[in-house]
Amino acid sequence: MTNSKFFVITLWLLPLLSACSTGNSKQMPRTVPVGAETAESRDIPLEVRAIGNVEAFNSVSIKAQTTGEVAGVFFQEGQDVKKDDLLFKIDARPYEAALKQAEAALARNAAQARNAEEQAKRYAVLVDKDYVSRDQYDQLRANADALAAAVESDRANVEAARLQLAFCTIRSPINGRAGSVLVNAGNVVKANDVTLTTINQLAPIHVVFSVPERDLAEIEKHSSRGGLMVEAVIPGDEAHPARGRLTFIDNEVDKTTGTIRLKATFDNSDRRLWPGQFADVVLTLTTEHGRTVVPSQAVQTGQQGRYVYVIGDDMTAELRVVTPGRSYQKWTIVDKGVSAGERVVTEGQLRLTPGARVEIKNETSKSQITKPK
Repeated sequence: MTNSKFFVITLWLLPLLSACSTGNSKQMPRTVPVGAETAESRDIPLEVRAIGNVEAFNSVSIKAQTTGEVAGVFFQEGQDVKKDDLLFKIDARPYEAALKQAEAALARNAAQARNAEEQAKRYAVLVDKDYVSRDQYDQLRANADALAAAVESDRANVEAARLQLAFCTIRSPINGRAGSVLVNAGNVVKANDVTLTTINQLAPIHVVFSVPERDLAEIEKHSSRGGLMVEAVIPGDEAHPARGRLTFIDNEVDKTTGTIRLKATFDNSDRRLWPGQFADVVLTLTTEHGRTVVPSQAVQTGQQGRYVYVIGDDMTAELRVVTPGRSYQKWTIVDKGVSAGERVVTEGQLRLTPGARVEIKNETSKSQITKPK
């Protein structure tokens, strides 16, 4: 009898316990773990990015200007040279002989010209007194003039011979670094034939790059206010970009590619940039101050457009439709919908619904959220 009463009481209590359990589950909503960060007000640069190629500031191919045997090479491959440093010598003996021959011809004709001029002067006096005929005087005068012209020709020949002799000594026309020696001593070279070596000026140096023509208007607008800063990021050394200035905008757009060629100049005193090298180029047009930014992964796309989840002080998620602008590094500018200091969800958006309670799983954001503004 007692067991029967206990069984009846137990059956009567089970529905009550079940109801209590159901009621408690409705009163305690599910908490969603998320990652979050704070929207910030930042100064965001307006940049144009491209792939650039490093070019020497000046590049000179050294060639012989006269024909002859290379008598000597007076620099090492890869050596830094200064303007007027001796590079090559060509056997000068044939040209020294030619100069002496030209000087001798000049001296001979000069002596003859002086004698012819004196005779013409004497006959000028005699012809006035009718001691000689006019024809004789005219012949002497023409001979003197012809010899004077021959002297001028001889002087030109002497200068040409001196110039050919000077060409036997080849000096660097610029400061720079020498390349490979392509012709060694003992070889015979012809005038303006093969390249003996190449001198590249490395400091300063150019980086050439092309940008889409749609960016041209903005580049011209901002460059008119002063030189624009350009950074060249060298692969493998991204933490230390080289900094220079935009110095050239080409005068036409390439019709085949729809791009325009630009050139930046870098001091390159540390020789980090090298001709022929590729670099990532960042051209900074201006800096926009006080822009509201959020991490790019916080901005989602839905049926209502672009949106973010904003975490309120009560730790619930609010869906906000936003008007995003351009991106910069890990940030996206938000023109409308979020204010600096508000907390936005960066991870776990797919598990959220408007009004859901959240729990911050990244420690940085958790410390920020415990101190709402």
